[in-house]
Amino acid sequence: MRVRKLNVGMIGGGFMGKGHSLAYAAMPMCFRPPPAVPVRKMIASRSMEQAREEVDRYGFESYTDDWTRLVEDPSIDIVDVVTPNNLHMEMAIAAAEAGKMVLCEKPLARTTEEAKRMLDAVERAGVINQVAFSYRRTPAVEFAKTLIEDGSVGEILNFRGTYL
Repeated sequence: MRVRKLNVGMIGGGFMGKGHSLAYAAMPMCFRPPPAVPVRKMIASRSMEQAREEVDRYGFESYTDDWTRLVEDPSIDIVDVVTPNNLHMEMAIAAAEAGKMVLCEKPLARTTEEAKRMLDAVERAGVINQVAFSYRRTPAVEFAKTLIEDGSVGEILNFRGTYL
């Protein structure tokens, strides 16, 4: 069976860049068969020096210090925005307008107005888009959801959780 490959362009390479890069590498091993295989194609960072370090560290094929170059690259299928949230709107809208799938780290935007502009852009472009919620598909969370929905744990009166 031939699995589709999707070229990922990631803007930003700090703490979340590390997490997203690791997830891209591990995804085909965790989901069998994978719905698609992410290829870490290009990373954009704020300086060429930083981008050169991150391309090797995170396993990308190429790098740039100009995020618009990444968005405009015809080989990129998905633009993953992992920058500080004050930059999300401009980058996500540009990616949508370029016809790219958009994955944006949370918080999505600084205001509801910014979030609405982003939503309008992806809807106009008709592109797949997602906000990166860390625990959305974690097996333990999925299992807990199943136990709650099927009544196995009874009525929940209290919950305490931690993020470590």
